[in-house]
Amino acid sequence: MKRRIKKKLPFKGGPKNFIIATIIVISVFWIITKMTDFTRKVKNIKYSTFLKKIEKGEIKRVYVKGQDVNGEFKDGSKFETVVAYNPKNWDILKENNVEFEIESPASNINFWTLLPLLSLVLTLLLVWYFLRQARGGGSGSSGGSGGSNIFNMGKSRAKMFMPSTIKENFNSVAGAAEAKEELKDVIDFLRNPEKYKRLGAKITRGILLIGEPGNGKTLLARAVAGEANCPFFSISGSDFIEVFVGVGASRVRDLFTQARKHAPSIIFIDEIDAVGRHRGSGLGGGHDEREQTLNQLLTEMDGFQTTGGSVMVIAATNRPDVLDKALLRPGRFDRRVYVPFPDLVSREQILKVHAKGVKIDKEIDLGKIARGTPGFSGADLANLINEAAINASKTNQKNVKIKDFEEARDKILLGKEVKTMVQTPEELKVTSYHESGHALVGLMMPEDTDPLHKVSIIPRGRTLGVTHSLPEREKYTVTKNEILASIMTALGGRAAEDLVFGKLTTGAYSDFKAATNKVRAMVCSYGMSDLGVAVYGQNSTDFEYSQKTAEKIDLEVDKILKDCYKKAKDILEKNRDKLDKLATALLEKETMYASEIYELLSIEPRVEHKF
Repeated sequence: MKRRIKKKLPFKGGPKNFIIATIIVISVFWIITKMTDFTRKVKNIKYSTFLKKIEKGEIKRVYVKGQDVNGEFKDGSKFETVVAYNPKNWDILKENNVEFEIESPASNINFWTLLPLLSLVLTLLLVWYFLRQARGGGSGSSGGSGGSNIFNMGKSRAKMFMPSTIKENFNSVAGAAEAKEELKDVIDFLRNPEKYKRLGAKITRGILLIGEPGNGKTLLARAVAGEANCPFFSISGSDFIEVFVGVGASRVRDLFTQARKHAPSIIFIDEIDAVGRHRGSGLGGGHDEREQTLNQLLTEMDGFQTTGGSVMVIAATNRPDVLDKALLRPGRFDRRVYVPFPDLVSREQILKVHAKGVKIDKEIDLGKIARGTPGFSGADLANLINEAAINASKTNQKNVKIKDFEEARDKILLGKEVKTMVQTPEELKVTSYHESGHALVGLMMPEDTDPLHKVSIIPRGRTLGVTHSLPEREKYTVTKNEILASIMTALGGRAAEDLVFGKLTTGAYSDFKAATNKVRAMVCSYGMSDLGVAVYGQNSTDFEYSQKTAEKIDLEVDKILKDCYKKAKDILEKNRDKLDKLATALLEKETMYASEIYELLSIEPRVEHKF
C-alpha cells in the first residue's frame, strides 16, 4: 500500500487555535489599514474648506494628481482633498501665491494607496495556505487515516504494520513462557478460524495483557502478529481522546473499520486504562468525551463478527483495577494474560538476547548476573547491558568486563558514585563498621540468609554504603527463620555502631524501615507471631480491626524488633575480632567481595547450589 506522509499544521493546538490565529491576522491588517492616515499625519479636508484656506493665505504648496490634491499648510501640517475639475483652480492658486505641481493621474499609485489591497490579498493567501495544509494532512502510517488535522480529526491514529514489516515472533521474546503458551491459541485461531467454527466454538475476541511497565507486553503483541502473519494496528489509549465531543468515538469506529477491511488482523491498544476507566468518574458525568469513546469501544467489541475474516483485540495495562467492568466481561476481553517480572531463568535468557550485539568478556557468567538482578524487568535488564557497555566504552576497553556490570547495577539500584562528597575519618569509620555489621551478621547465619556478594562504603545516590547479597535461586515462599534472619541482618548496622562507638546515627533509617515493614507483615499478614493466624488488614480509608487490637499489634512488633536487635548485637559481640578486622580492611579497600571477606575472616566459603 502507498504510504502517505503526515503533514502538520504550521502551529500546534488544533482547529480552535487555527481559527483564533486567522482572526488575529485579519484584525491586525484591518487595524494597520485604519491607522494609515494616523501614521501619515495627514488631515482630510473638504473642497470648500480648501478654497477658503487658499483665500486666507494659509496654504504654502500643493501637489495635484488628477482630482486628488495633497498639500502643506504654512504651519507645516499636511492635508489632502479631492477637487472638482475646474480650469480656474490654477488661477486661484496663482493669485494667492501658492506653489503647485501637477502630475499625471496614471502615476497616482504608491505604498499607502496599495496597503489596503495588499492586506486583503495577504490575508486571503494565509487562509488559503492553512486550509491547504489541513486538507493535505494524511496518515502517519501505512493504511491509517491520520487524524491530526481539522478535516481528519475523526480518523483513527493507529499505525498499521503489514506482515512483511513485522520481524518479531515468539523467538524474539525471551522468557514469559506461560504468557506465550496462552497466546498460542490466538495464533492458531487467526491462522485457522474454520478449525474452531466447525464445532461451534466461540473464539476469544479480546486479550488483556496485564503486567508492570518494561516486562514486554507490547513485544508479545507484536510477536503474536508476527506468528499469525497478519496486519497489526497499534494505538495508545490516549490517542482516542480529544477535547471535541464525538471525536474519540469516531476514531474507534474508523479503527475497527480498517481492521475489518484487512481481516484477519490484530488491534493492539496500549495503556487501555487511559480510555477504559470506570464510567461515571469523568468531569462530565456520564456524557464526557472519554466515556463516549469507551461506549463506542464496548459496542465495537461486542458487535463485530467474523465478516470477511477475524479481528482480534489485544490490550495492555498495568492498572487492571481501574478498568470498567463491562470491558472485562466475557465476549469482550475474555482472556487475561499476566506478564510478570522475569524469573531467574527468564532473566538469563533476556540478558543473552540483549548481549548479542555487545562485545562481552567470555569469562562473564550471565547466569550469575541474572541471580543478582531479582525484580528487574526486561527493560531494566536491557538498560543494565547498555550501561555496562557505556562504562566500558568510557575507558576504551576492548570488551565489557564484570566490573562494568557491577558498576552498572549499582548505578541503577543506588545511583551514580558521589565523588565530591567529603567525609571525615570518623564518619568513614562509622560507615565501615555499619556495613561490616550487616555483612557479619549475615555470614553468621548461612542457612537462613542469601550468600554475601560484596560490601562497599563508596557513597552512591543517597546511601553512604551498601551490603549486597546474591540469591542462589528464585524464592516463592519464605520461612519465618529466613525473615527473622533478614531482620537481624538489617539491624546489624545499628548494632555495630552501638557496640563500637556507643552512639547512634541517622544512617540506619532505611534499615529500620525495611525491618519494621517485615515484622509488621509477619504479625498482620503471615500469622508468624503470638497474635495467631488472623489477618489484620487495612482498606483505603481505615483499619479493619479495633483500637485494642492495634495496640496488641504495636506491642508484638516492638517485641520482635527488640529481640532481633539483641540477637544481632550478641552475634557481633561474640565475633568482635572479626568485626574489627573486616571494618579496618574495608576502610582501606572501600569495596570488598565475598571471596576476599571469607579469606580475611577465615570463614569457610558457602557452597553455591545449582537448582
